[in-house]
Parts: sequence; C-alpha cells; structure tokens
Amino acid sequence: MQRNIQLLVLWFCLCGLALTLATTADNTTTITKATTIAKPDCQTRCGNLTVPYPFGIGPGSNCSIGEGFDITCNTSFYPPKPFIGDLEIYDISDTQLRVSNVMAKKCYNQTGGVVHENTASTSLLTTPYSFSEVNTFTVIGCDDFALISGSDQRNFTSGCVSMCSKAEDVLNGSCSGIGCCQTSIPKGLQYYITSLSSLEDHKGVWSFDPCSYAFLGELDSFTFRGASDFSDPDFMTRTMAKVPLVLDWVIGNQSCIKAQKSNDVVCESNSYCVDSDTGFGGYRCSCNKGYEGNPYISPGCQDIDECANPDNNTCDKICINTPGSYNCSCPHGYFGDGQKSGRGCVAKNSQFPVIKFSLGMGFGFLSIFIGITWLYFSITRRKLIKTREKFFLQNGGLLLKQQVSSNEGGVESTKIFTAEELEKATNNYAEDRIVGRGGYGTVYKGILPDKRVVAIKKSRIMDESQIEQFINEMVILTQVNHRNVVKLMGCCLESEVPLLVYEFVSNGTLFHHIHSRGGMSWLSWENRLRIAAESAGALAYLHSAASKPIIHRDVKSANILLDEHYTTKISDFGASRLIPLDQAQVTTLVQGTLGYLDPEYFHTSQLTDKSDVYSFGVVLAELLTGKKPLCLERSQEERNLATYFIMSVKKNRLFHILEPRVVREGTLEQLQIVAELVKKCLNLNGEDRPTMKEVAMELEGLRKFTKHPWVNQHDHEETVSLVSENEQSDLYTVQLSPFNNNPDISGQYSLDSSQLMFPANSPR
Repeated sequence: MQRNIQLLVLWFCLCGLALTLATTADNTTTITKATTIAKPDCQTRCGNLTVPYPFGIGPGSNCSIGEGFDITCNTSFYPPKPFIGDLEIYDISDTQLRVSNVMAKKCYNQTGGVVHENTASTSLLTTPYSFSEVNTFTVIGCDDFALISGSDQRNFTSGCVSMCSKAEDVLNGSCSGIGCCQTSIPKGLQYYITSLSSLEDHKGVWSFDPCSYAFLGELDSFTFRGASDFSDPDFMTRTMAKVPLVLDWVIGNQSCIKAQKSNDVVCESNSYCVDSDTGFGGYRCSCNKGYEGNPYISPGCQDIDECANPDNNTCDKICINTPGSYNCSCPHGYFGDGQKSGRGCVAKNSQFPVIKFSLGMGFGFLSIFIGITWLYFSITRRKLIKTREKFFLQNGGLLLKQQVSSNEGGVESTKIFTAEELEKATNNYAEDRIVGRGGYGTVYKGILPDKRVVAIKKSRIMDESQIEQFINEMVILTQVNHRNVVKLMGCCLESEVPLLVYEFVSNGTLFHHIHSRGGMSWLSWENRLRIAAESAGALAYLHSAASKPIIHRDVKSANILLDEHYTTKISDFGASRLIPLDQAQVTTLVQGTLGYLDPEYFHTSQLTDKSDVYSFGVVLAELLTGKKPLCLERSQEERNLATYFIMSVKKNRLFHILEPRVVREGTLEQLQIVAELVKKCLNLNGEDRPTMKEVAMELEGLRKFTKHPWVNQHDHEETVSLVSENEQSDLYTVQLSPFNNNPDISGQYSLDSSQLMFPANSPR
C-alpha cells in the first residue's frame, strides 16, 4: 500500500514537471518570436525604448537598414537615452518618431531692451525623416509675431501674430491669436528656422509678459495655460519636456514601383509596400491583413492565429486557422454556417419548433418595431425642431434679426436654404468639391437642383466673434448690388455651422493669375488696366454708393476673383465693416493681411476708407510688377513691395521693377500716371491718399488712351532711341518670369514703426 502511494506521488511530480517544461517551452517560443524585431546579436533596447528594425542601436554596428536609421545609446544617463543625431528619441512607431524639441525665446526689460534672444531651427536634410503635419507652429506672447521658414526639398514660409493688451483677455486653452497663435505646416518639410519679433518691444505688456516664445511641436501635446504661462520661469523647460517633435520616416527615396523594378524593396514575406505621401519619395512596409510582426526583417510577418483567442474570431463551434484568416464550421450532427452573428450551429435532431418560433418572434418584433419607429419619428421630429432652433440661435439668428431691423431691405429677399439641400448640392461636402480655404471657413462648389452652380461658404466651428463676422458678411453682401461684387444668393443657419451661398466665380483669384506661370498669358496691359478699373469701381461703390458706406478691410489680389469672362468680382467680406453715415472712421481690432495692411490703421486702429485705398495701391503695384507684396526670398531692399515701389519711383528707377510685358504694351504716359497713382495710394498719411472714386475715375480715363506706339513692331531700334542708355539696359534685360529661383531663408521678420518693412538679419 505504501509503495502504491509512493508511485502515485512520483506520477504527480512527473506530470507537474512535464507541464512546467511545456509552459517554459511556450514562453521560450514567445520570447524567441518577440526577439525577431531586430537582427541577430543586435541590442533591442536603450533605456526604456525598444528599438525595432529597420532601426538599429550603434552607429556602424550593421544593426540598422542604413546610416540614417542608426541610433546612439548614450549610457552616461541613467537609464540610458537613445539619440538620432542631436535629437533624443522618445518613441518609435510604424510610421513616426517622437523626438526632443527646441524653442525660440526673446525677453525684454521694462524699457523695451532685449535681455535674452535665441532662434530655433532643426534640420533633417539628407535624412529619411521629415516633420509630420501633426506638428503645429505656436507663438506665445502678447506683443509678438514670428516667422517659420523652410527650404530645399519644400520651400515654405508662414507667420503667426499674437496680441493682447491685458492678462484678463487671455483665455486658457485657446490659441486664437490672443496671447497664443498657432498655424500648420505642410507635409514633407525637412528644415525649418523660427524667429521672434515684437511690435512695441513689450513696453505695454512687460508687467505681465516679459518674454515671448515660438516653437514647432505636436499639436495634441501642448495645452496653453493662459496668462500663467507668461510669468512661468520654467515655461520653456516644462514645454520642451512635454511637447515632442513628430517625424515621419521612410525607406529610401524611390516609389514602390521603382524599387520593385530594381529589386531594392526590403519588404519581407506576407507584407506589402506603401508609397510615402511626404512628396520626396520613399516607402514603408506593412503586414498583410491577418498577419503581424516586423515586415522589414526575415522571416517577415507571421500569421495571426485567430482561433487561439475566441475574442478574435466569430465562430460558434469550430474555428480552423488559415494563412491570414480562418474558417468556421459545425461539428458532426450540427448544421448552419458556424458564425456567431449568422445561423450558428444547430443540432440536427433538435425538436425545438424553429420555424414556428421564428415566425412568432418575427411578427412580434415587427409589431414592436412599428410602434417604436412611430414613437422614434415623433420624438425625432420634436428634437429636430428644437435642434434647428438651437442652431439658429447659436449661429447668430437673433443678431441677424437685429441687423435686418437696422438695415432695411436686402436680407429678406435672400433664399433660406435647408441643410439637406446644401449637402446634396456639394455631394455631402466632398473633398473634390473644395475650391478654396480662407481664414473664416471653407468654400465648396455646389450644383443646385435647377443646375445652377453656386459657391457655398462653410464656416469653421465658431466662437461669438466669428459668428458676428459671418452675419456681418451676409448683411453687407445683401446690401450690395454691383456687377463687380460677388452676389449673395442665400444662407443656411439650421446646420451646426452657418453657411453662405453665393454665385460661383469659376476662374480663380487674381493672385493665382499674377503669380503662377500658367496664368500670365492673358494678362495684357489692357486687361490689367480693366481689372484694376473694375476693382476700383467696385470699392468706390462700397465706399460711397452703398446704402451705408462699407470698408472691405482685407483688399488683396487673393480676394479679387475672375469669372469665365475674366470679369472682376470682389469677395470675402468677413472682415468688412459698415460705417455709420455720421462717422468718418471706426476704431476696431486690427485685421488684414501683412503686405497689404495700411500702416496708419495698423498703428492707430482707426479704420477709414483710406485703409482700403492703401491695400488697393499694393494690388495695383502687384499688377504692374508681377511681384508678391511680401516675400522673404527677395533682398532686404525688395522684400516689401509697397516700400520698394515708392523708393523706385523716387529714384527714377520705375522701369527696373515693372514687368517687361507691361513696359512693352503700355505707353510711357500711362505707366507714369499709374505709377504716380500707386505712389499716392501708398502714402503713409491717409488724408493725403485719393478716394477710391478718384482712383476709379483716373483708371477709367487711362483705359481710353491709345496703345503703345511700338507694340507690334519688330525693329527695336526705335524703342532704344526713346530711353536713355541705362533705361535700355533695364528695359530689355528684365526676365519675363516674376519668380525668384534663388530663395534666401536667412531673412527674419521685423516691423518698422512707420512702414511695413522686412529687413534681413544674419542667419542663425
């Protein structure tokens, strides 16, 4: 008996040992499978970071796919920290890296003197990385504007202005331009440099905001804490520790097709190649559906055994794993499709009255469904009415009623569209229907049931100030009746965001036609004069012939549209203001576009109709020269078009800056008159500028002049005799293209106290 007990104990021990060995073997298999993320004998971790192939730890260790993927593990830290170049790596995913960041900072003393200043830049040139579009450029401060510039693979320049006068105006979590401003960057950028400037050297805000900051970083990782960020001495350290730079990475610089043709694709078995969308080539590998693992290293992606976990399959009884998928079946004696969500598996000898039960349940559920449906639609109808009332109030319905009562006519005659009508007209706001994006919303091309083509402006999710701008644009457009102003056709206030419907203008913006190579062929001198005269006439109408004077406040070539006959249409009245008849000027928050903005309005906040005259003068100079109003790629002297044009006229160097076609086709008298008109419009003192009505009359008069006396002559000897030797050289050596192919990214953004000028500083 005792011997039998001993044998029984021995048998249990052997069974336990076998089970332990089996478990150990399974764990060993799992561990072995996990270690295939890297090459054999290569380190897989640096501190807290797991480094998967195609990345590898140790430069020159042959553990990565190439030099750009070598990671340095710095063991002088505890725990060790991974670096790629000078950037510390926080995380590696299938498509992105999150790395350490840099920040530009500028601090002032109470008298406006700079006590600390640094710029910030990061270069990824010659690497397989680019800045992801999930990053955003952020400026923190109450008297600041900053530039971010890129070059080489993707030329890019953008800026952001952050203003406020007191700490109480700043809102926590809001980067709308009051204390905090944010702007996006394009995909594929590999280099950037930031710089900070101040409008008044922080003299007015120094007591609560002595410093300004600018940085590029992951949008979702940064939360603006309002005025407390201004006084936080650790703001820079704290933010850089929490807000990483997100980098996209790719393999090589070839597309999948080219790499496959040259047998250079590194994707292993059970994976496929995906082209990069960064704009400069390269690709990534991804596991096929039903597979997992590292697609860059042998043996590639491994089949997922969906049957091992009931939560990963939909089988009712039997699950059979297959490469990349699985099949469901029923055991012997059962029938059905084997799916939990289908018929499942039912025993063949079941006596349960399936058909009768199914019919009874079906009729019962049908009755319940009909009752619930009726109740649902009744409740939904009531909710829809309440929701529409809510959206009507939320989108400024009461404000619109107030505007209607104070501005007789116009608004009542516009059509009120339903949300369903506009969704159908835009194919549910499809991406391919987008024709433009602006500061206040997105414009879609819509086709109404009567085949009319319209433009539908869909505002962004708005706060109270933006709702006022939307209602403002609607009220202004309904009071305007002019062939050169975009016609408002109606609106919709019952959707989540308000919508404006106006006539569709098919030929794009004047800015596009001036500054794109394909848009220059029809821009003769005669057409330029016509466009200028039509634009001036429309603005003169707004200033003096509308029921109430209207100041556009954002006159620029991008807001001058051209229809199928190249007729001018003034658009975008979101920033415009109605001026009471008993007032000559209005004090407003400064709004406009740099390069076109009236310096006097910028410094005084006093908006008059002469502010539009200044902006129109910049547009007229743009038409004459083919140059952009503001371009950091040009030299310091030429950077601001308005300043450069006036200086050229004063130095009798007008023909050095005019576009060659304008010189060839316009008469000398016309060119001199228009140049003098531009000079008057760009006068720094608004009272010395002409009215838009005077500008329009002068331009209409110029259109009656005869053509240039040598337009169609082939012999240029007569032309040469009309100008001095120096002027001949200027006239005929100017290239036809208005584009500069030699960008200079070293220019930094600064503002003169009396004019908008942009002097260049030395590069970092």
